Amino acid sequence: MRLLSRLGGLPVVVGVLTAISALQLALITIGNITDYDTNYAFVQHVFAMDTTFKSPHLMWRAITSPGLVTAAYVLIIIWEGLAAIALIAAVVAWIRGSALAARLSSLGWLMEAMLFGGGFIAIGGEYFQMWQSSKWNGLTAALQNVIIASVGLILTHLAASRRERARDLEVDHGRAA
Repeated sequence: MRLLSRLGGLPVVVGVLTAISALQLALITIGNITDYDTNYAFVQHVFAMDTTFKSPHLMWRAITSPGLVTAAYVLIIIWEGLAAIALIAAVVAWIRGSALAARLSSLGWLMEAMLFGGGFIAIGGEYFQMWQSSKWNGLTAALQNVIIASVGLILTHLAASRRERARDLEVDHGRAA
């Protein structure tokens, strides 16, 4: 029974969610590398704003330079890969029971939230008006990633908060040296 209660504990939950997120981001990164052209086209059309309402007041924002689009796409892939590496390292740390596990999970999920929230929702969705496109609108997928990362961040910091409170209680009761 003790094993079952441990398996349902917050550290195990965060560790498993970290593993799921690590797998997802690793697969996204691998997919963007092995099927480069599909997602390159997505970035290209979002930057070009060629499937938006084409308001003359906003089209000055469009970027059609292949070099800039390629640079942005490569940076996205690198960022996704680094976030996946942080989360994979976190999984290893959770398995080993390392105190570094929560920080690595937090780093990976923060990177995911920054990319999908800041990059895709804010910059892609609003600056490049991606929400106007019926074909190249990635806002729903981006929001899913932001939600996953946010839940992970909340649980990670909830677990850290619980550990800090327990440590404070030990100090208050004179148990810590």
